[in-house]
Amino acid sequence: MIVPFPVTSDDERLAVEARRPEPPSDAALLDAYSEAVTRAVEAVSPSVLNIEVGERGGSGSGFVLTPDGFALTNSHVVGGARAVKVRLADGRSVPAPVVGDDPDTDLAVVRFEAAGLVPVALGDSRRLRPGQLVIAIGNPYGFQCSVTAGVVSAVGRALRSRTGRLMDNVIQTDAALNPGNSGGPLVTSRGEVVGVNTAVILPAQGICFAIPIHTAQFVVGRLIKDGRIRRGFLGLGGQTVPLPRDVVRRHGLGSDSGVLVVSLEEREPAAAAGVAEGDVIVGLGGQPVATIDDLHRLLADGPIEVRTALVVIRRGERATLEVVPRESRPSRGPGSRSR
Repeated sequence: MIVPFPVTSDDERLAVEARRPEPPSDAALLDAYSEAVTRAVEAVSPSVLNIEVGERGGSGSGFVLTPDGFALTNSHVVGGARAVKVRLADGRSVPAPVVGDDPDTDLAVVRFEAAGLVPVALGDSRRLRPGQLVIAIGNPYGFQCSVTAGVVSAVGRALRSRTGRLMDNVIQTDAALNPGNSGGPLVTSRGEVVGVNTAVILPAQGICFAIPIHTAQFVVGRLIKDGRIRRGFLGLGGQTVPLPRDVVRRHGLGSDSGVLVVSLEEREPAAAAGVAEGDVIVGLGGQPVATIDDLHRLLADGPIEVRTALVVIRRGERATLEVVPRESRPSRGPGSRSR
């Protein structure tokens, strides 16, 4: 049986087209973009700080985390400084001693006393996508609360800190940064802070980096509590990778990813325990490891100089090794890729 195609008259076609919504004009799209940036800036700017370091004569940026005066900035802005002041968006300037400093993640916490502080709203940096609109707010060259906008260029980048440690899962953006932006917030169009602006690649243009707020939240808690982070050290370089579904099912793993071992240091704990390049770490000390961040947290939380179970997937099979993490040396220097 042959079913003929329905015939649509010109009048019917015109009626259908008339019901289609008009696409927004270029002017309307630009207005919506401008409105999104403006709202985000208005929400976050009252929380952005200009940080002045006395003896070095340097400056940077930061932002208020809590109503009682804890603020976040970069380690390279305030690390080792004896006299730090913050200038608020309303012009007030007050002393802000360093509470804690972690050069390995280039993060630091200061605290100051002032009335009417407005803490930022924090977003989820793990949900960022390339192409997403982001806004950087800071004080480049001392110009208070300067705003630049761009997109997330990439996620999951690696960037070496000034101690030589490789920082993983760093955000790359083309929102322009300049000296003085360091420590300022990277913000979504919803006005939520998703990163801490930290570095630019010179002489390139439009290659800028921010530490994800998910990493910063963990570091901040430790710095407020202890003033520093005491980390276990394994002596390996790794990266987050997906695991085959059959491997996940066969071994009953709670996650479909792990940490691929891409390099090992001789005579260090991982090598001494029998870890091999190509192994995928999926557990440490009885806790699952799905990402580099998981491994970092467990090494910061776990025992040092104590025999600990390290679970790896090797050529599709599960193996449990015994490793003895030692305390990391923050000043390992440029060239170190290990954790």
